[in-house]
Amino acid sequence: MAKGVNLSRSDLDSSSGSDLSVSSRTSNRSLRVVEKERRKNEAGDPFLLALKYFSEVEAGTPCVGNDVLERNLVQVERVGLSRGLPPEAISVMLDYAMSLRMGGMMCVRVLKFLIPATVVPQEAVVRAVAWLCVSKIAISTQVLFLRWVLTVFDMIDSKDNLRAVYGFIFHFVTEENLSPYICHLLYLLTRRESVRPFRVRKLLDLQTKMGRQPFLLHLLSLYKVFCPELVTLALPSRMRSGFKNHNSTWKAALSAVQKRNNGQVSSDISLTLGVKHKTNSRKRKYHHLEVPSLSSSVQRNSPFSSSRKFFPLEQLHTFPELLDNLHRIELPSQMGSLLGSNLALCYLDYVQDDSAFLRLNFWLGHALHEEFLFCSGDGGSGSSSEALHLLNRLLSTQQFLQEGFSSTEGFLYKFLNVWDGSLLRPQILGLLSDIPVVPSSCINQLLFEPLMQLFFTSTLFFKCSVIDCLNNMLSKWLTWHSVYALEDGLDISLHSHTPMNMTLSGFMDSVVELVHFVGRLSAVGLQLEGCHSLLLSFILDFYETVCDMFLKYGLPLVVMPPVGVFYPALFATDPVSVDRLGYIMYRYKKNLTSAKCQQQETKVFHISRQTYREFNHYLSFMVSCLWNAKMFLPGMAIVVDQELLSLSKVPEPWTSFDLIHHPAFLGYALDFHHKCWPERKEVDLNFIKARKQWDWYLEFLFSQGFQGLRQFVQSNITRRSAAGTNDQGQGDRQPTSS
Repeated sequence: MAKGVNLSRSDLDSSSGSDLSVSSRTSNRSLRVVEKERRKNEAGDPFLLALKYFSEVEAGTPCVGNDVLERNLVQVERVGLSRGLPPEAISVMLDYAMSLRMGGMMCVRVLKFLIPATVVPQEAVVRAVAWLCVSKIAISTQVLFLRWVLTVFDMIDSKDNLRAVYGFIFHFVTEENLSPYICHLLYLLTRRESVRPFRVRKLLDLQTKMGRQPFLLHLLSLYKVFCPELVTLALPSRMRSGFKNHNSTWKAALSAVQKRNNGQVSSDISLTLGVKHKTNSRKRKYHHLEVPSLSSSVQRNSPFSSSRKFFPLEQLHTFPELLDNLHRIELPSQMGSLLGSNLALCYLDYVQDDSAFLRLNFWLGHALHEEFLFCSGDGGSGSSSEALHLLNRLLSTQQFLQEGFSSTEGFLYKFLNVWDGSLLRPQILGLLSDIPVVPSSCINQLLFEPLMQLFFTSTLFFKCSVIDCLNNMLSKWLTWHSVYALEDGLDISLHSHTPMNMTLSGFMDSVVELVHFVGRLSAVGLQLEGCHSLLLSFILDFYETVCDMFLKYGLPLVVMPPVGVFYPALFATDPVSVDRLGYIMYRYKKNLTSAKCQQQETKVFHISRQTYREFNHYLSFMVSCLWNAKMFLPGMAIVVDQELLSLSKVPEPWTSFDLIHHPAFLGYALDFHHKCWPERKEVDLNFIKARKQWDWYLEFLFSQGFQGLRQFVQSNITRRSAAGTNDQGQGDRQPTSS
């Protein structure tokens, strides 16, 4: 039995061994077939053969008359300019070119067709920088290489190893011909740990030697953000673009490759690269006004990404995902892509990275100044749609972040001088309302003069849009002040992190200038448009903001409307305008009374007596006109010759603008008369003034929704029961200047 068992086991073992040997032979045969097929493909693929040639070619090989070199070079060049080169080919060709194995002429030729199809391996760029340090490469070739790096910077799969050789790159900043490109590259690579005292001193010495070059100032401004204690140089608050686009050599080819690959390229070069559809025009067109698609600067499948476990920005879809991956996200190299994602903006607002805002400002500055401000207006419908999309995204971004960008502000100041008032009007005015507080010394030149020219030569609807824009601007300024006033107090400078640092008095000067400017626009605009009720409505919106500056926003300032606004509103034919004027006067009284009490207690601020006199004058005239029926009488603000009044044949002209005969309320008075005395065929509105009918009429008016008129009457009129108009008197005319 045992022997039988042993035999059976041995048979089983031999059978199993034979099966394994058969499987092993089959597997080896498959591997040999695959390897043979691969070698066959390599042998038949001229592109792979060309790459193999350039990876194995020895230094010193002659290039003149070398047909093999020319054939392989043409093969790689054709692929690079048509489909783009894969990462392995980029590594091989860049190493071949920068090592100068066959001279500098080959290096220049290779760099010109080095078009990536997907990404650029950072190790290839690091090796090229190493060759830059040890090889005797011509300055012009070094410039070409740096321009290529800046062009494909957003396609480099990772930046950490490049930042590791930051010091080697910084070494070239003293080369006068290389300095603009080196500063640009350093600007993109700089992190807080990159800023060292000796580097700051080197840049300052270079600035002394070369002058205040924009590229040096921009790099120093970034250093100052990270380490303000090291950069003591006073930098201008507004600098023109310090870095230029260097992609002209590769622009058309990169765009063609991107279009051929149907957007599979994950970089953001679509921003800076575009294709000219019309070559017969020498005018500038929109080239890169599109908001680039969001993509992480670290590729997901790269070894660096897997080792550090980065979370790509483009895969953020929900807010919980953002919270779970806050410390695994790296901002993209192309900061313009953040405009397309609210989650990315949430992350930007959370990290509060000053360098990120600087980079985003740089992107916006180039897009708005170089490609929008100086482009031709006939860029086509596609260009207009791109500009519309960009400005809409910019508007929503600024509203989300609750602050504007300095590059947008600079663009607007320039664009207002060439704007026709119709191109992208809602977007331009929306951006204009977001600008931070402008110092009073330059607000007239930057803002008021170009707006005034447009306002007086425009349509009614544009005038309304401008008044609404300036109202929103004032509201944001006052809100900004009220927030920081709560933190810092009223008697010190405003918050140090605000867009423009200024004292409280400087802020008040700017607000006064803005309010007076809108007053002048409103008065002239109402004359030009015949006191149109729509324009008057927007103007009253503005003064509803102005009348509450003290109580609502904590600003110790009261500015009264000009006579060109007050009287048209009081004599308006629509009751809504008169009602809103009553509310505005009611709020003015509340603010002035509170300011007077606080002024007597604290002695901190002072409201001028002229302001009190203006208010008392308006209040007295309004009460006399609407309540006491003393219009056109001697001693009133508006005096009309009695002979002229008699020629008008208007009975009792002094009652023409009281609450019964006022054109805005005459219809309500007739309706009330009909309801009270339906049997009477003759209409005599004087019956309304008798006894209790007057109180009933007031309640009837108030029931129609005229709450502003109710508040005005209750705060300024002493009502006596069972009395007529002659017994109604003006109440307390406080506040009065002591």
